[in-house]
Amino acid sequence: MGSRRNFIEKLTISAVGLPLLYRPTSLFAESVKPYEGPVLKVAIMGLGSYGTRVAEAMQSCQRAKLVGVISGTPSKVVDWQAKYNIPKKNCYDYGNFGAIKDNPDIDAVYVITPNGLHHDHAIGVAKAGKHVICEKPMAVNAMEAQEMVDACKAANVKLLIGYRMHFEPKTVEVIRMRKEGEFGKPKFFQGQSGFVIGDPTQWRLNKALSGGGAMMDIGIYSINGARYMLGEEPIWVTAQETKTDPVKFKEGIDETIQFQMGFPSGAVASCLSTYAMNYLDRFYLVGENGFAEMQPSTGYGPIKGRTHKGELDQPHTTHQTLQMDGIAGIIFENKSPIVPIDGEEGVKDMKIVDAIFLAAKTGKRVDL
Repeated sequence: MGSRRNFIEKLTISAVGLPLLYRPTSLFAESVKPYEGPVLKVAIMGLGSYGTRVAEAMQSCQRAKLVGVISGTPSKVVDWQAKYNIPKKNCYDYGNFGAIKDNPDIDAVYVITPNGLHHDHAIGVAKAGKHVICEKPMAVNAMEAQEMVDACKAANVKLLIGYRMHFEPKTVEVIRMRKEGEFGKPKFFQGQSGFVIGDPTQWRLNKALSGGGAMMDIGIYSINGARYMLGEEPIWVTAQETKTDPVKFKEGIDETIQFQMGFPSGAVASCLSTYAMNYLDRFYLVGENGFAEMQPSTGYGPIKGRTHKGELDQPHTTHQTLQMDGIAGIIFENKSPIVPIDGEEGVKDMKIVDAIFLAAKTGKRVDL
């Protein structure tokens, strides 16, 4: 543990977009000169709680800058203009945002509206000739997701999904270890994702806006986590739904779903998605030669984890800061994160979500 290599590794931050980088050539950290490359000019569509979180995180970005807003609430637009120094010409509503096609000050739009609106909003942004960043889940089903991919290709713009964990340093380290064979052959993954949801009138419990319940909101983390931690695509799913409060969780809004996935290598995943239990944010990977456990595994941070080699000690930086700087690198420099965040990646998750809902409904195994 006291080796020079480990000491240097602790000084070195390899994740994309951290505000301070270090040179591992010296025993003392030296800041490199400030970033002078192109800056991604972003408008946020949807100024709710998560849009606000992204906006705050972007204040620490080097490669991405918040320059515009799109909202159906005029008072929010006024507040954001003042807080983030956004010019009036970069402010739009849901009825006129197509006019961004004539605004050279906006490169990309981050769609952070309710799930059921992602499809139309993303396609509208693409038709305006701007790159699309879309929060996950990217749509309410795989068919809509594929239509979004096709529209962005037709418009020759990028479609990137808000997979912030693909930039998170501890997560990236576990994926690196798996890719380099440090766990041996992966055999089993367990994902637990859930919390007790509050306000019964919120959009997440409205089928038309959310596309489902806990699975669309939190369960998708375990789906995506199983894929990047095992390094394979599932070939079948089974699922069982439990509903204890049919008043709060109406038809089409899942409260709790347990689901299992099988992979070509023989590895299996066992996962839980719920809106009825707290303290569920844990990933566990077992291979022939080792393990990785992360808890919390997908919360806003800090992520905590350990492997058979010891604690994960990579530094914490706000996930959305890393994500947005990383997205700028993808758009301007064609960089590739350790796990893709493109539209095709999002479609893969949506196909699995569709299969889980079908398996829960029919009680049968669904092949992918």
